[in-house]
Amino acid sequence: MDPLSPDEYAPRTTYLNTAAHGLLPARSVAALREAVAGMGDGRVDTESYFAAVTAARAAFGRLTGVPAERVAVGATVAAHTALVAASLPPGSEVLFAENEFSSLVTPFAQRGTLVTRAVPLTELAGEVRPRTALVAVSATQSLDGRDADLPAIAKAARRHGARTLVDLTQAAGWSAVSAADFDFTVCAAYKWLLCPRGTSFLTVPPDGGGLRALHAGWVAGEEPWNSTYGPVAVLAAGARRFDESPAFLSWVAAARSLSLVAELGRARIAAHDLELARRFRAGLAELGLTPVPGGSPVVAVPGLGGAAAALEAAGVRMAARGGNLRASFHLYNSAADVDRALTVLADAGRGQAALSA
Repeated sequence: MDPLSPDEYAPRTTYLNTAAHGLLPARSVAALREAVAGMGDGRVDTESYFAAVTAARAAFGRLTGVPAERVAVGATVAAHTALVAASLPPGSEVLFAENEFSSLVTPFAQRGTLVTRAVPLTELAGEVRPRTALVAVSATQSLDGRDADLPAIAKAARRHGARTLVDLTQAAGWSAVSAADFDFTVCAAYKWLLCPRGTSFLTVPPDGGGLRALHAGWVAGEEPWNSTYGPVAVLAAGARRFDESPAFLSWVAAARSLSLVAELGRARIAAHDLELARRFRAGLAELGLTPVPGGSPVVAVPGLGGAAAALEAAGVRMAARGGNLRASFHLYNSAADVDRALTVLADAGRGQAALSA
């Protein structure tokens, strides 16, 4: 299986680490270079920068099934999550999975007046109680690539009157998950959406979900250019009231990256990514290695995290997370990349066996 968009990419390594950071498409790199040059020689084009933010917001909404009016932009998942944490009454219970990614759960712990409870991912839906105010979960787990049972979690939350916050960081771009099915979603766009760091999305209900625009600046105004001095008098009617002032360079590239995702289509990307993951899982089995069960493009092998350094030395980029060796496959990867990684793992295993003999 060949890469989906070979003209957009020319990685110098066998890059199997999208779960840590995606690769920027050529069109995004070109847009960045042009914007940086413009900022250096006096061609600062604020109007086009804000147009890129608008385009990225709309593209993310289309990808995740919500109108642009429900999408806020910012820099980090943690900052978006903090808005949700601040909206909860003191004493509220927040339920999340064990070993959940820190940016999704730490804002609730730091609030100080909330009750946080962690349970195994597979038990999350069954652990929702009448006292639970919010369930926070990643659609796909960063640690090992397992998918949450989102329909069951959403159903349990509705039954008990709890709200849902789903982190789409490891899912948006390949998964069919819809933000419309949950109260809030957050998504760091620098992984599967191929954007630079400093790009994050928050989706909210049509009524704002009870959030307050705690970090609102002039861009959060209904008429931003008439809101540049003094407290903003009228906040934007939609989710834009929760915007952070955009770091222009990141969003100039983000708009181009999301255009590529849209052109290729989520379903096509998913088929490609998942087939590569299946090929890798099959190859691991032939090597006598057992990955964490799952059906995402993220494949983790428990206890093999130490192999990441040997792979790196051989030009194969993976990650070590929580003792796992974690591989992740995306549109710029090919079957040859999978086979190369398996060959290096096999060679490393033979070398270790020889040293132990």
